Amino acid sequence: MGGALWSLWAVFAPLSLVTIGGGQTTVAEIHRQVVDVHQWMTAQDFLNTFAIARLAPGPGSLLVTLIGWNVAGFWGAVVATLAIFAPTAFLIYGVAYLWRRHPGARWQLALEAGLRPIAAGMILAAVYVLFMSLEGGWWARGIAVVATVLMTRSRLNPLLLIVCGAGVLSVAQLAGLLS
Repeated sequence: MGGALWSLWAVFAPLSLVTIGGGQTTVAEIHRQVVDVHQWMTAQDFLNTFAIARLAPGPGSLLVTLIGWNVAGFWGAVVATLAIFAPTAFLIYGVAYLWRRHPGARWQLALEAGLRPIAAGMILAAVYVLFMSLEGGWWARGIAVVATVLMTRSRLNPLLLIVCGAGVLSVAQLAGLLS
């Protein structure tokens, strides 16, 4: 058990420090570590865990807590949660101190401008990993693309999109169109 707890800490503490733009930016690397490197979960289990974490109230980093629970039970959840939050909390405390002491400094503006595209790229990587893990093949991927476009271009209720997507996949399943 101690080895699993140390492994959880060793995976999530460094990721905590590179979480630029929010917890969703590290989803691709979390997936790689959990599915490919340590094989704690399958790609589908990861996707299901991600969905549960996003549906639950609280931070998106709840994903890490659920992974910890899956790997080592209660203490795995505690260690994984501390690993993803504690290093960042200490780092932010120090950065906030420097930020207040040097308002509007050139290095602050350069840092902000430089980190924006990095955060965007990390979010795109997470989207790609989740997109490719979808069960249901190209039907599910097509529904995800259509739902994304509709969410960005209209004011449709997301619950309506979920129900419609589930309906389309159910009909495709019944018609034998899903492989």
